[in-house]
Amino acid sequence: MFVVKIGGSRGINLDYVLEDLARQTEPVVLVHGASDELNRISEQLGKPPRMVTSPSGYTSRYTDRETLDIFAMVYCGKLNTRIVEKLQQFGVNAVGLSGVDGRLLEGRRKPSIRIVEEGKTKVLHDDFTGKVEKANAGLLRLLLDAGYLPVISPLAISHEREAINVDGDRAAAVIANALGADRLIILSNTPGFLKDVNDESSLVRELSREGIAQAIETYAQGRMKKKLLGAQEALDEGVKEVVLADGRTPGCITAALGGQGTVIKATKEG
Repeated sequence: MFVVKIGGSRGINLDYVLEDLARQTEPVVLVHGASDELNRISEQLGKPPRMVTSPSGYTSRYTDRETLDIFAMVYCGKLNTRIVEKLQQFGVNAVGLSGVDGRLLEGRRKPSIRIVEEGKTKVLHDDFTGKVEKANAGLLRLLLDAGYLPVISPLAISHEREAINVDGDRAAAVIANALGADRLIILSNTPGFLKDVNDESSLVRELSREGIAQAIETYAQGRMKKKLLGAQEALDEGVKEVVLADGRTPGCITAALGGQGTVIKATKEG
């Protein structure tokens, strides 16, 4: 079996992704993002997104309680339902869940986060973000064994039973590990990991687990840092292969399973 993570950035063709997903014969779990839609609706509601950067250079969305409610509305409501509807039209008996349902995704809420703004380090205490630590594999297997395709939006439940915003790529990695999946496919609006974000011909076609840290330090920018971090975590826990692939083209999942994109393996070849 394998796990697919669809990014939420502008440019990804959801119809192409879901149509190709419906053709697959292996069991699969789908995790989705919604960043572009979330930005648009947040602006409409008068709550524009606030992006913050950690001292180590990772960018994330500041999530107070009001933003968390918008998350639930967009991720668990609009987009999750739309994906399930489209898969049903393609003949797939999909079921939509958030990570809060059945404690599907569990993690630790960060008591505070350190950010850098205008060159100064600050501490935020009212942020509802966290790190996924565990997936409810029993619930997922129950659905898969019954013939359902789980479609998961990456909110999680904290140890204190609060909903928290978690990174979707890392959530997909935790799910893949919990299920013993062979592969994790991460789809975005680029052909894969690029050395130069402005040059799609700079695609890195193969990367070893050992090369991820250098890739993050040298070339990765923005969200790609967390995608590589999610790949690293998946490989460290037993997933054999992670593919960063293009979600803009027809047959994108089949192409990724065939090695198109950036293929990252647990050990160096040879």
